[in-house]
Amino acid sequence: MTVPIPKQVSNANVVAYTVIDERHRHTGNCEQIVAGVLMGAALGLAICQYDGETSFYLFGCDENWDVLTDTWHETLADAKEQAEFEYDGISATWNSFDEILEY
Repeated sequence: MTVPIPKQVSNANVVAYTVIDERHRHTGNCEQIVAGVLMGAALGLAICQYDGETSFYLFGCDENWDVLTDTWHETLADAKEQAEFEYDGISATWNSFDEILEY
């Protein structure tokens, strides 16, 4: 990806993010359909949280960090688990702007 990740994606605060690259394998374990189209692998993943909420969203993003897919998760650990279900190797590549708190 050529665009650096913003601190917010879809108006939600970025908690953790990673670019999808050769370190990962899209497992195909999760089929996400948007407007009748089966989505493929994202170019980046962002775990985000909206102000005032305790839950998290796992966003699959394009090269500009625009959201293509999303899943809702009660905890940060659940969002990370979903990401690993969708992309082998993802747990070793998370980045953050601040220290990630475990929920």
